[in-house]
Amino acid sequence: MIESHTRPLCPRFHRAVELIGRRWTGAILRVLQGGGARFGSIAAAIPEMSDRMLAERLRELEHEGIVTRNVTAGGSPHVEYALTEKGRALDETFCAIARWAEAWGDDPRGGG
Repeated sequence: MIESHTRPLCPRFHRAVELIGRRWTGAILRVLQGGGARFGSIAAAIPEMSDRMLAERLRELEHEGIVTRNVTAGGSPHVEYALTEKGRALDETFCAIARWAEAWGDDPRGGG
């Protein structure tokens, strides 16, 4: 819990909000909360997003240590993306955002 609303905000807070607030990032993370998924499955779950943008966001999330890219060996090798421990730590945050959106998302004036 933030101790004071008058204290200057920590740069880490700003960085975190910018990271998870990037367009499509939240949607990707919500898909991966259900478990590991292939690129095509993620793309199908977010049809409005281009494949190019999905690949870019997945690379960013992998670079940040939020998503891992696993290549499975076998007869037909494929790539699967999954949340890391760091990514799974966002579950509670995204549940809180979902609750907030459900309560307030349709009211642009905040009238409840």
